[in-house]
Amino acid sequence: MERRTGTISRGIRCPIFREGDDIATITVNSVIEAAEAEGFELRDRDVVAITESVVARTQGNYASVDAIAKDVKEKLGGETVGVIFPILSRNRFAVCLRGIAKGAKKVVLMLNYPSDEVGNALVSLDQLDEAGINPYSDVLTEEKYRELFGENPHPFTGVDYIRYYGDLIRSCGAEAEIILANDPRVILKYTENVLNCDIHSRARTKRILLAAGAKRVAGLDDILTSSVDGSGYNSKYGLLGSNKSTEDIIKLFPNECFDMVEDIQKQFMERTGKHIEVMVYGDGAFKDPMGKIWELADPVVSPAYTKGLEGTPNELKLKYLADNDFAELKGEELKKAIEGAIRKKDGDLVGNMASQGTTPRRITDLIGSLCDLTSGSGDKGTPIVLVQGYFDNLTD
Repeated sequence: MERRTGTISRGIRCPIFREGDDIATITVNSVIEAAEAEGFELRDRDVVAITESVVARTQGNYASVDAIAKDVKEKLGGETVGVIFPILSRNRFAVCLRGIAKGAKKVVLMLNYPSDEVGNALVSLDQLDEAGINPYSDVLTEEKYRELFGENPHPFTGVDYIRYYGDLIRSCGAEAEIILANDPRVILKYTENVLNCDIHSRARTKRILLAAGAKRVAGLDDILTSSVDGSGYNSKYGLLGSNKSTEDIIKLFPNECFDMVEDIQKQFMERTGKHIEVMVYGDGAFKDPMGKIWELADPVVSPAYTKGLEGTPNELKLKYLADNDFAELKGEELKKAIEGAIRKKDGDLVGNMASQGTTPRRITDLIGSLCDLTSGSGDKGTPIVLVQGYFDNLTD
């Protein structure tokens, strides 16, 4: 019988992961047990995805504010440090900022405006227009910001991040000065030692600062790239991708885990005879249309995946074929014509009009976004996601 479903995404319930757990075996067991309990079968090229949070937890990849402070002090001198372009997040950045403040005598905090890199707004574009402010050139002190815009708590959390971050810095014993600007070179009027905290634009920011004469420049990806007094670390991303664990501890992005995904793939083959693709996923790459917040606060959607997930989709747009190439056909004749076009499609459809409108994103970004939406970030209890049929098309 012809299959009547395409892609299916299932959240898989599993035990609560703890440091030292055998995540590979638990993952394989959980998926196989779910298949038996729910009556579905695993197929070749199914995808099993594990959220980065539980991978880092089993690795014990944690660090304290004191470890952050020691590394910041060593790399940026411990005097006045410019901290520029952080995201506005109690979960993502607040604990990091505590560590940064403990590693400096003064912090000059420079925030993007009207919003941070991922869309959390300090002020609206309409407010900027009404005040005659040009965010590309105008620099605002905290006092000027209050004079122009008053109080602007975050619409979802109710937090006034300018006040919150300033109080947090001072609570750690450092002096705090806050400005709003979008040109990274502005910070050099205050200090030559800069920690740039942007995520996806970090390489450009570092380049601009160094070319403008900064003495010391480090990004969040340069802090805790190796262990400090036995702390966790991430050799590639440092503090990027970290989350709050407690008020004094962060969970870092998982360290090297390509061996883990390959081990899981191997175990599935041994136990089921199926070739399963495996990946680790963090934030999905999508934007909330109401809050205007871009979800991707991690440096990448997937820090590790098996080789079969490399590349981008190579798909034809069915509605284009139906409205153009086969506009005179309908019913079963139309279906067969489209199936024939799919079977004969080239391995690379770049530039082909029949592929326009298909999203040219990496497969890991697309599947990772699907998995993030499936598992959620709350109490679903499904840190493993099984995606079936993703690589199918109408001819399968």
